Amino acid sequence: MQKPTDKNLIKIRTTEEAREKGRNGGKKSGEARRKKKTMREVLDILMEKQLTNAKGEKATTLEAMMTACIKKALTGDIKANEFIRDTTGQKPKEQMQIEVDRPIIYDDVPKEVKC
Repeated sequence: MQKPTDKNLIKIRTTEEAREKGRNGGKKSGEARRKKKTMREVLDILMEKQLTNAKGEKATTLEAMMTACIKKALTGDIKANEFIRDTTGQKPKEQMQIEVDRPIIYDDVPKEVKC
């Protein structure tokens, strides 16, 4: 795939056109946010739904999912292990060490010298 270049871009000719494009983008963004919120609300309801297994034991959907994840982790699934570790707050911190040469500040520079 080619990299986009300036010649491929459609230029906005007027401020009215820019406003219209911005307004349309804002409307689409709002629609997407509302859709995601609805999906989250539906998932929250479904996660609290009561299930009954073959043995007659009751659990919520979330509890059943976590049990399934633990079973998968016990079989050696690395992703399931990482998910459980991260969810329980045991994720190792990712740290990066940066060394910077600090500038030397001279207090005895004459006031006439301008930088």
